[in-house]
Amino acid sequence: MPEIAEVARVVHYLKKSLVGKTLAAVKAQDDSNVFGKVGTSGAEFQKAMAGKKVLDAGRQGKYFWLIMSSPPHPVMHLGMTGWIHVKGEPLAHYRPKESEEEEEWPPKYWKFTLETDSKPKVEVAFTDSRRFGRVRLVDCAAADIRKTTPLKENGPDPTIDTDILTEEWLEKKMKSKHVPVKALLLDQANISGIGNWVGDEILYNAKLHPEQYSDTFSSAQLKQLHKSILYICQTAVDLLADSSKFPEDWLFKHRWGKGKKDSLTTLPNGAKITYLTVGGRTSCVIPSVQKKTGAVAGDVKELEDGMEDSEAKKGAKSIGTKKRKVTPKSEESDEEDQEMETAKKRKAVKQSKALVSKVPTKPAKEPKTPAKKPSTKSAKVKEEEKVALVSGRRRSGRGNPEA
Repeated sequence: MPEIAEVARVVHYLKKSLVGKTLAAVKAQDDSNVFGKVGTSGAEFQKAMAGKKVLDAGRQGKYFWLIMSSPPHPVMHLGMTGWIHVKGEPLAHYRPKESEEEEEWPPKYWKFTLETDSKPKVEVAFTDSRRFGRVRLVDCAAADIRKTTPLKENGPDPTIDTDILTEEWLEKKMKSKHVPVKALLLDQANISGIGNWVGDEILYNAKLHPEQYSDTFSSAQLKQLHKSILYICQTAVDLLADSSKFPEDWLFKHRWGKGKKDSLTTLPNGAKITYLTVGGRTSCVIPSVQKKTGAVAGDVKELEDGMEDSEAKKGAKSIGTKKRKVTPKSEESDEEDQEMETAKKRKAVKQSKALVSKVPTKPAKEPKTPAKKPSTKSAKVKEEEKVALVSGRRRSGRGNPEA
């Protein structure tokens, strides 16, 4: 899923290509997910955008938008597979395609395309194969975009809201919740823009274990976590998600081998790479660096058993059973939950099909003809019945009136 750095890359190219230009042609394919789930349609988007001038582009976490010459303004989210394409620009993230073939336009899975009236004209497209992306229209003043849904429900952005995301703010947030630290970082209602790989990079840099509960870290650890959040996010954004330019000591350079043949199992320095699931996501962890220093999700009992002092054990138990206040989820979190649920269903269907294919089929058996039940009468009784038939009497004697 595109995270804070990839969205920064998208916005960089939108500013470079569209700002200051008027949209001469807009086409949008109606999609009940991409447009419909946020209260609009392809036709409405097309009508609202055509003929307007693009004044600016902005972002917050995983959301980005265009500021038009008049409301409404489009606010977008890339979901899992969404992307913005600018014809002729090397906007592709991670590994741009190196091909001499002519670029396909509009790209496959396009949801809308924009074309400017400038010379040369600029063509932009939004694509999304899995349709978890969202394109909505926000009818407000440009200065109020971040004060409206869904942005107002999301936490501060680590690169543009450093005046909010301070050491004190982070410590208060961490202490107010009792969840694995990785889950807290992934929740967009807490901090905007941190996804799976960024979250792992932050925790590796801070030397914190992703499963450890957020309210069990020391002030010194939280100070380092704050420093790591700002450093990782700002560096990734400044480099516009160009992984070839990421520092060599980043986990990113070595984390993508899970499940692949001949994949790396250690870092260049020999440290072991392991994987575990936290907050519904696969986390890449280096156990020799990211040590558990407090109560950890899934093994609180183990920590309790290792304590000798009864009061300490009581304290650990209270940490493990502490109730936390349930706060409303951001729209981003809901969409991620939906994505995970869809992935789980696909996996379950795939596994069930595999099991069915392995079950041997048995030929149908022909129904058996019921065997004739053998007679249980003795030879003596049979002889008496035979005599009775000849004499006209039943065995009981009631067949003959003289009996």
